[in-house]
This record gives sequence, structure tokens and C-alpha cells, in this order.
Amino acid sequence: MKKVNNLIKKSDITKLKSYYGEALSNKNFKEYVDNLDVSSDVLIKYTASIEDAVNEKENCKSCSGLKNCLNTLKGHVYTALKDGNAINFSYIPCDKFIKEENTYAYKKNITCFDLPKEISGASFSKAYRDDNKRLPIFKYFKEFMDEYLRDKKGKGLYLSGSFGSGKTYLISALFNELAKKGISSALVYYPELLRSLKSSFGSDYEERFDFIKTVPLLLLDDIGAENTTSWSRDEVLGPILQYRMEEELPTFFTSNLTLTELENALSITNNGTEKIKAKRIIERIKQLTFSLELISKNRRN
Repeated sequence: MKKVNNLIKKSDITKLKSYYGEALSNKNFKEYVDNLDVSSDVLIKYTASIEDAVNEKENCKSCSGLKNCLNTLKGHVYTALKDGNAINFSYIPCDKFIKEENTYAYKKNITCFDLPKEISGASFSKAYRDDNKRLPIFKYFKEFMDEYLRDKKGKGLYLSGSFGSGKTYLISALFNELAKKGISSALVYYPELLRSLKSSFGSDYEERFDFIKTVPLLLLDDIGAENTTSWSRDEVLGPILQYRMEEELPTFFTSNLTLTELENALSITNNGTEKIKAKRIIERIKQLTFSLELISKNRRN
């Protein structure tokens, strides 16, 4: 039995040497193994894997961007690494991948709840500037950023206006800009937040609720679009606003309703009309924000 095994091993080694010899006829392969500076007795055992590494290195030479990456693991190069007189293989991130990772690393500072995907890429450079009605908003943004970066304080914004005018996009651009400075924020589609909180009773309700209350920057998007209940107004919105008012945490709102219209909407529940409770909410919003309006054409079409 030992003689048979020895014959098999000798046969395998002969095949490996032959395979390795053929691979050496490829100048890229030869250059790659020469740079490894490992004995041929070791190299012949890894010929197929080294060929894979050579092919991935060659793919990188003609790379037009991460989207078109041909390598097994996008943005990485399968690489042979010398370890004494042995070889290990690893996926090494390429320069384009590292650059993109650094470029978008700020996104870890932003939490989005049920908002469109394009919001995550919002930026001032892409924002429409052909509308003079936006100038007060950009002026406010500059003043807010200067103040917040100086002492982590500043009044938020209640931005009301017509459907599709870009209210959410503009505030998202502000949050993205501040995220690049390491500041955490949350952008929350308010009607869906209420639904998700209601469905999370008994599970992660407190954790989710506390996060919304305490995040450094908060956007409550499309407030007033929800069906008002005593619970949503008095047990959710009220405590969030009260906490953020006491802690001086900047809070932002977008709405199709003016503050007067929002007060009316918040006063009507299944329990009837409750004007005093609605007025308390509005007073907290006024304490937290400046109010601006954006009436413009629908940019979503």
C-alpha cells in the first residue's frame, strides 16, 4: 500500500511541476512569482491560486471603477503574501475601494427611518439653487452650522411648504454635511415612526424611543400627515419635544402644513377637539425652531 501511495504522490508532483512550468510561460505569472521570492517547491503547490491572484491584479489595471470591478470580491484583490518560505492568500482592498470607504464613511453617523434612498446622497452641491425662495433657507443653514460647530447649540427649523418642493432633501443635505464633521443625526418619516413604535410594544420600543429623543440632530419628516391620536400626540411627540427642548438638542421638522394648520390637526382626535393639548405641542415646536416656508414647483416630477 505504501508503494502505491508514493507512486500517486510522485505522479501528483509531476503534474504540479508541469502545470507550474506552463504557467511560467505567462510573463505576468513569472513576474508575480519572482516578486514573491519563495522557492519553486512551494510555488508549484499554489499554481492555480497564484494564477487567480495574477488575473485579479491584471483586472485592476483596466478598472474603470468599483461598479465594473471584475474581481471575485468587489473592490478587493486576491493576493499572494509571503510568510517565511510559505504563502498565504488574502483579499486586499484596492485604492478605489479605500477612497470610496473614506468618502462615504460619514454615512455611519446618519440613521434613516423609512425615507427614500436618494436622501442618503443629498448634498448642497446637488440642491437646486435656481429658486430665490430657497435663499433664506441656505442663509439659515450657514448660520446654524457656524453656531452648532462652535458650541453644539442652535435652533432647528420648522420648514413648511408645498408637496415635492425639496424640504426633506435640503435638511438631509445639512445633516450629511454635519455628519462629515462627525455629528450624529436621525431622519425620521414621522407617520411611519408612529406605526413602528406601536408595533414594537414589548420588544424594542424603549430603545427606539430613547434613540429618537436623544440623538444630537433630529428631523421629524412630514409631521401632520399622520392620523392624530391622543397617544401619538401626548405619549410620543410631547415627550420627544419636551426632552429635546430641555436638553437644547436641535430638532427639525418638515410639513405640508403651517404651524397654525398643524395646531388644528393636532387638536382633533377620536376623543374630540383638544385645543389646549395641541397648543402645548405647538409652543414646544416654536421653542425649538425657526419657521420658514418653501412654496415651489414639484421637483419630484
